Parts: sequence; structure tokens; C-alpha cells
Amino acid sequence: MQLPLILQKLFRRRIVMGATIALVLVVLVSVFAGVLSGFDPNETAVSQRLSSPSSVHILGTDELGRDLFTRIAFGGRYSLTIALLTAIGAMVIGTLFGLIAGFFRALDAPVMRVVDAMMSFPDILLAIALVGILGPSMLNVVLALVLVYTPRVARVVRASTLVVRELLFVEAARAIGISQFRILWRHVLPNLMSPVLVQASFIFAYAILAEAALSFLGVGVPPEIPTWGTMVAGSQQYAHQALWIVLFPGLAIIATALSLQLVGDGIRDLLDPRLRKSL
Repeated sequence: MQLPLILQKLFRRRIVMGATIALVLVVLVSVFAGVLSGFDPNETAVSQRLSSPSSVHILGTDELGRDLFTRIAFGGRYSLTIALLTAIGAMVIGTLFGLIAGFFRALDAPVMRVVDAMMSFPDILLAIALVGILGPSMLNVVLALVLVYTPRVARVVRASTLVVRELLFVEAARAIGISQFRILWRHVLPNLMSPVLVQASFIFAYAILAEAALSFLGVGVPPEIPTWGTMVAGSQQYAHQALWIVLFPGLAIIATALSLQLVGDGIRDLLDPRLRKSL
């Protein structure tokens, strides 16, 4: 299926098109933050602290007089990077474990028992415990979230692998003596990309919310790194004086996570043959 046709089918639902546009705008603002703003995200001006939105500071300033739009734009780089690395890591590791568990019967039970044990803990509690063990840093937050969301991908990949491995083309490949690795790489894995991509889009959204929650609780990224979560956490005590310093970073989190969820729903409906007919 050609890319223009795929996009045409995906954007047939206006809500998916709107979510995609919103997501692209968030990414562009984050990437070109230095061009769009003339302020330094860490430049303080105490005399202008808690200034309301104006022509100079379009979203106002925070408790240290830093331009809020600049911090949100630069913070998007960190928040989106954390979420992207989490989605990629969970997708790669989860796919590996799911393939092993679903294709090799002898390894199914032990691998899935580990996955079930990890999924028995609430996501946020497991992430807090892991970051507490590893220490607060951007890299450790990514590692913790990858470990938290890998079991989700592993279960989906395992379920799909159990179906694909019994199909005729896989049986034919075994019959003519193709190695197990080649069967996995050339015949099984390509048929798993649709559910994996859908899961990756959802994990991207979950990771943004999880990073914000960890930073809000004080166990995530260090406060000097301006992620959306650290901005909300550091400004909450001033919310009664200047609502915008909490409102705008919170709206950035909500808009990005919601857009990713809607785009993920659109991709799922497009790739699922049972739902494709309704598009």
C-alpha cells in the first residue's frame, strides 16, 4: 500500500487528522525552540517573576522570572526524547522476548512467568521503585520506563507469534530446512510489525504521562532539566498566585498524550483488517 493511500485512509477520520496536526506542531515547536524564542530556558529575571502572559512573555513567566513558553518548548525536547527512547527500547526488548516465548515452546513458560510477575505491579509503583534503585537521572528514567512497558509489548508479540508460527508458509519453511533464526527474521517478524507499531504509539503516550508523574513525585528527572513534569512539580506551590505556570505545561502534557493515543487508535484501525472496513 502506497504512502499517500495510507495517509488518505488514516486521515479519513477528522479526529485522527487533528491529533496528527497537533502532534506535528508540538514536535516542530520543540525542535525549533531556539528559533521561535529569544530567551534562554534557564535565564532568570527575578524582577519579572510570576508575570502574566503578555506581548513579551506570551505564556507569562515562572517563579524565577523565566519565560514559560521557552521552557515549555525546550522541555518538549526532553519529554519527547524520554518517551521516544522508552517506546523504542520497550519495542525492541519486548519483541525479542515475545518472539522467544511464542516461537520456542520450551521457553514459553519461564519467559512469560517473568513477564507476568513484572505486570503484577502497578506501572507507576514499579517505575518509582526502579528509579529509586537506579537514582534520579534522565537515563535512569528511560531505563525504568523501558522495564515497565516491555512486558506489554512482549505479551502482544507472543500472542501474535503463536498464531503466525502455525501458518502454512512457516510450516513450509521448516519443511525445506530453513534455519529457525531465518524463519523468525524473514517470515515471523514482518507479520508482527502492525501490532508492535500500535503498541509503540501507545507506550509513547504512556511514557510522557509516566515521566511527568515521576517528576511530579520528585523521583524522576532532576529539577534542573526542564521537562514538562519537572515544570509542573516545581511550580505547584505558586499555582494559587499564577495559575498559568501549572496550566500551560499541564496542557502540553495532556495535548501530546491525547494526540498520541488518537493517532495510535487510527493506526490500529487502519492495520486491523476487521476494523479497516469501517474506515
